Amino acid sequence: MGKVTGFLEFDRQDPSKRAKTERVHDYREFELPIVQDDLVKQGARCMDCGVPFCNTGCPLGNLIPDWNDHVYRAEPERAIQALHATNNFPEFTGRVCPAPCEAACVLGINDDPVSIKLIERSIADRAFADGFVKAQPPRHRTGKQVAVIGSGPAGMAAAQQLNRAGHTVTLFERDDRIGGLLTYGIPDFKMEKSLVERRVQQMTEEGVIFKTSVDVGRDITPAQLRADFDAIVLTIGSRKPRDLEVPGRELSGIHFAMDFLTQQNRRVAGDSVPDEGAILATGKNVIVIGGGDTGSDCIGTSHRQGAKSVTSFEIMPRPPQERAGSTPWPLWPLMLRTSSSHEEGGARDWSVSTERVGGENGKITALHCVKVELKGGKFERVAGSEFEIPADLVLLAMGFVHPEHPGIVEGLGLTINGRGNIQVDGNFATNQKGVFAAGDCQRGQSLVVWAIAEGRKAARAADLYLMGRSELP
Repeated sequence: MGKVTGFLEFDRQDPSKRAKTERVHDYREFELPIVQDDLVKQGARCMDCGVPFCNTGCPLGNLIPDWNDHVYRAEPERAIQALHATNNFPEFTGRVCPAPCEAACVLGINDDPVSIKLIERSIADRAFADGFVKAQPPRHRTGKQVAVIGSGPAGMAAAQQLNRAGHTVTLFERDDRIGGLLTYGIPDFKMEKSLVERRVQQMTEEGVIFKTSVDVGRDITPAQLRADFDAIVLTIGSRKPRDLEVPGRELSGIHFAMDFLTQQNRRVAGDSVPDEGAILATGKNVIVIGGGDTGSDCIGTSHRQGAKSVTSFEIMPRPPQERAGSTPWPLWPLMLRTSSSHEEGGARDWSVSTERVGGENGKITALHCVKVELKGGKFERVAGSEFEIPADLVLLAMGFVHPEHPGIVEGLGLTINGRGNIQVDGNFATNQKGVFAAGDCQRGQSLVVWAIAEGRKAARAADLYLMGRSELP
């Protein structure tokens, strides 16, 4: 795999980034392409490790050593073929996946792991530039009609796989654009939306039917859906946000993160966002509650909107700088992570709980917080640690609890598990015959790589249900 002594000769190279002072003034991607000669060296670092734990670290089971070797040997077409064998959209995961594969890289035991994410993104980008990515319509149609509800990464993957199996696939999306949170949740500075549009064009040429601005369960009744389609795959995500239930929550100026991010993504797309109801950080003291990726996206967007100050609070303790002993290789490591948005400025604090919201004339003016300690699985106040911080805009980025139940979930009579997610069996089948569910709606809030993986698996399960056998991977 790669060059036998490559890991001894070459150091890891991370993606170069545009200067912070430049990138905070626009919404273009912050990562820069890598020079091809440097990419070859990164592919050469892949070890002939015998047991490639990166394969199992990746939920998609990506053939990582294979395409690393193709990169080293300057075989770009074979590289994208190996990449597409397990991943429908490597240009997505190569940008927004946290790369659990790198955490499982054998080289990472005592050195910097292989730059797998960088290589993946570069393979995909070059494949499109060189014309290696082409539509793959099926040779024959089965006559079966399949509805996929929700066009995020799980839905797009399921739709593409089922269409390639020969079924006629209609992909329904409630929003006016395809992509789910790829389009309206992830800021353009992390992933420009032309990448999604490019895949939609490919899938359209393959025969997938896209229907946007259709709220299935309301605009189309469950009974009509069952009558028109032979199988249904639900990939509706986990869109009910976790709320901040404290005194003062009703004050103006507190918003869910996804409402804030969606508005800005619409502006970048050229849509008109009415002044009434507009959520803007410009000139404001912004507090982001939640330390995950969504919170980081809110920070970066607030910088670009010209916030007066940006502060991020996380209720969990500050992670260690290096891999914690509780998460040894090849597990996903518990450690402090600093995103590009954090690099751009703002303050971060951990072990902080908000107790109430202060305000005047119906508007928020401050958060009243306290430090907490995690003891026995519960958070306890630290006596005397109370503090107040000015706040004009509070963005709640505390994650999502489960999919929205009203509409298609209740309409189809689907069983819900104890966490509020759609209950499925080992083949992604729900309690209703011919209805499958994949991605966050049955798994809970998770990663884009898990969404694509489960979309593919659910597609195979639906194909098997329809035909009695399946040739889908």
